Amino acid sequence: MRFIYSLLVLSILVVSSCQDDNFIDLAAQAEEDEMLIQEYLEDNQIDAQRHSSGLYYRVEEEGSGGSPNLSHEVRVKYQGYLLNGNVFDETPEDDTRFFFLSSVIRAWQIGIPLLEKGGKGTFYVPSNLGYSYREQPNIPANSVLIFEVELIDFD
Repeated sequence: MRFIYSLLVLSILVVSSCQDDNFIDLAAQAEEDEMLIQEYLEDNQIDAQRHSSGLYYRVEEEGSGGSPNLSHEVRVKYQGYLLNGNVFDETPEDDTRFFFLSSVIRAWQIGIPLLEKGGKGTFYVPSNLGYSYREQPNIPANSVLIFEVELIDFD
């Protein structure tokens, strides 16, 4: 029995000492994202505000009629693209999409309530507020994202 116990402890130590090749240094990734966003904004002469979450945003058109919260369903038009300009998702030209704000990426949960109904804005999203290390179709892992969003309505 002592042998089995010793073997179990040894196995736990060996497994816990192994490094995960997929380990991501979140602090280093946050620093890199911050640098990439600031560089993009500077290179493109964009004046954006920084939210305490790390999200950068710019309100391009003020709306009226209030702002949604996480309990609302929002109707939006949007385009999402990477820093290199590659579009990964967008609403068709004459269409809108509905989302429950509580079910979208954290960047939208933070950014969309910064807009009022009818308003338009752009969000510059660090990877931790987007898809983080999870690769998505047309979105590499740890990507900084940009979303141009128009808040059409909310219920």
